[in-house]
Amino acid sequence: MRPRCVAGGWTRWSPGCLLAGLLLTSPAAAAGEPVPAAEGSPAAAGCTPDQVPRWRGGTVRLENDMAAGTDSNYTNGAALTIASHDLEGPLEMDCLPRPLRGYTRFLAWVDPGFWRDAGADAASRNVVVRIGQGMYTPEDGTRADLVPDDRPYAGLLYAGVAWNRRQRPTGASHEVLDVRELTLGVIGPWSLARQTQDLVHDIRGSDRFLGWDHQLHNEPAVQFAMERKYKRFAEGAIRPGWGHDLVASHAVRLGNIETAASVGLEGRLGWNLPNDFGSYPIRAGAENRPPSSAAAMRTSKPASSAAPRPGVHAFVILEAKAVAWDFSLDGNLFRDSHRVTREPWVAQAAAGVSSQWLVGGRGVRLALMRVWRTREFREQADAHAFGSIALSVEL
Repeated sequence: MRPRCVAGGWTRWSPGCLLAGLLLTSPAAAAGEPVPAAEGSPAAAGCTPDQVPRWRGGTVRLENDMAAGTDSNYTNGAALTIASHDLEGPLEMDCLPRPLRGYTRFLAWVDPGFWRDAGADAASRNVVVRIGQGMYTPEDGTRADLVPDDRPYAGLLYAGVAWNRRQRPTGASHEVLDVRELTLGVIGPWSLARQTQDLVHDIRGSDRFLGWDHQLHNEPAVQFAMERKYKRFAEGAIRPGWGHDLVASHAVRLGNIETAASVGLEGRLGWNLPNDFGSYPIRAGAENRPPSSAAAMRTSKPASSAAPRPGVHAFVILEAKAVAWDFSLDGNLFRDSHRVTREPWVAQAAAGVSSQWLVGGRGVRLALMRVWRTREFREQADAHAFGSIALSVEL
């Protein structure tokens, strides 16, 4: 029997039901539309609107190496991210949609310290849901045979859910963002990477890659990511006027998508810096639209000096990563497949510009960056580069 979703609950768990529940349970509440209170639902539990996740905005990200004049390695990525409003104070489990409740209980078992606010003057949380696709190809797309000394053809289609916790330790001059993200998906032909690339190449009038018959086999994909970011504490939605700051981070990712540990540093300089935790390329555990009171401040009377306002800044990101597994290099975990010799250490740098402004009372942000990455496998001829663009909207 196929898994099916029903109102107010799930007869059988599946990634599709998880995503559907997260996307469909809260938007109606955010829009103020009446929804029947099914048994076991947040409404039936007597929860207030502030205790139930409601979507506050989203981000669309597109990445491609065409900006660097290549069409190989990590050649394309796309992701849609939706973030909830802030959830402050004690977490009310019965006020969460059932699929999110299940992940929250799993997280409480795996990492119980994540839910403790000891040592914090204040803490707020939010939920982030995303869906995305990644695509990887060798350099020579004209060969229909297996290219043993180049990266495998590989695709990943995934959905992820993350809890973000933002807090300021007692007496500290900095604040911390903790991210815990679970990603589920599929590797192989079911990722539809081949179809996506063929469609894009047909639209552009360029030749199709001929070696997709040798892509990795179908297999489930899973990853659990833990990331922490630090920056100097600031109040409000922005830092008015000219300013600069640093955002430091460290992360661990476990699973057959990637198993790795990383450290990073981002420097920002500009006008009306947003009070967030920086920019980033697509990767699990980094879609961290942090808790923010910016939406409420846009309509506050009288207007606050720290309310959202137009601004622009430049940024530079440096990151070092130790890699123990990468599906796009190591191949399938559960079956024999094409693979290459992965480099255990990878460095990455990015530079870009980000601007935010108000359109019709809504916050809009556009970030452009160029990313450079050292060789990821020994057979790779050169380092790799790609471009990234992200458009965010605050409801």
